[in-house]
Amino acid sequence: MPPLLVIFIGVLSVSASAIFVKLSTAESGTIAFYRMFLSVLIMLPLFLKNNLHELKEIRSRDWVFSTIAGILLAFHFILWFESLRYTSVASSTVLVTLQPLFAIFGTYFFFKEKITLKSVLAMIIAIGGSFLISWGDFQVGGTAFYGDILALIACALVTGYMLFGQDLRRRIGLTTYTIIVYTVSAVTLAIYMLVKGESFTTDDPMNWLWFLLLAIVPNLLGHNLFNWALKYVSANTISIAILFEPVGASIMAFLVFGEVLISSQYIGGAIVIIGILLYVIDFKQLFKLFQKNY
Repeated sequence: MPPLLVIFIGVLSVSASAIFVKLSTAESGTIAFYRMFLSVLIMLPLFLKNNLHELKEIRSRDWVFSTIAGILLAFHFILWFESLRYTSVASSTVLVTLQPLFAIFGTYFFFKEKITLKSVLAMIIAIGGSFLISWGDFQVGGTAFYGDILALIACALVTGYMLFGQDLRRRIGLTTYTIIVYTVSAVTLAIYMLVKGESFTTDDPMNWLWFLLLAIVPNLLGHNLFNWALKYVSANTISIAILFEPVGASIMAFLVFGEVLISSQYIGGAIVIIGILLYVIDFKQLFKLFQKNY
């Protein structure tokens, strides 16, 4: 499949993540743990059948990088899920998807990728649209501001996870890479829960449904598709595309929770899409195709 189509499906899948978290009554660490743990359980039979032998081929350096990526992913989920307790879905998802602010410079310093004028312009447009989406939700102080700070830190952590993944996916297969990182993340979250004294059980039976949906939809459809795409595209491309997540999440939040969208959020959504299109479309190739046909 075309990598950009895969990324689009992935973005739609992760857009549902904030909704499932908001519906759950469990603690943030518990939600994050079961999201990763159930993902590992679902993938394990496939891994044991087809990919177990690949573990012998992984270098020690890649084990270290995979461990760091798993730890970053674990704390990304903890902080982001916690932010949803304090601020709106729109504000939280906007801030957590501002990865280009970090990724565009991370890929420049670590992978020597050039920063083009088009990518900078696309980033500015998309980020501007993202802020406009949640203009009515941002607050100067109080609990909403605290939630915004948590979401911003979570954004930095997931960008680090993506950058390590971009390097690792060039040498490690998708299933093997994912099972390693998700296992490390689940173990990290289990240790976190033990230290914090959070419960591995829940009094609300519906939470188990939200845990399972988080594992299947955002993880196995969302993040797995991003991991697959990292072999073919830059982390910058995925980070820009993920800016579409607040659009989908805001619509879902309106349908499920009645979080009303104001006019600035509709306009912001359109601006985000324009920024994404500007970044991913090769206009020179498009112009050549137009000349050839017309």
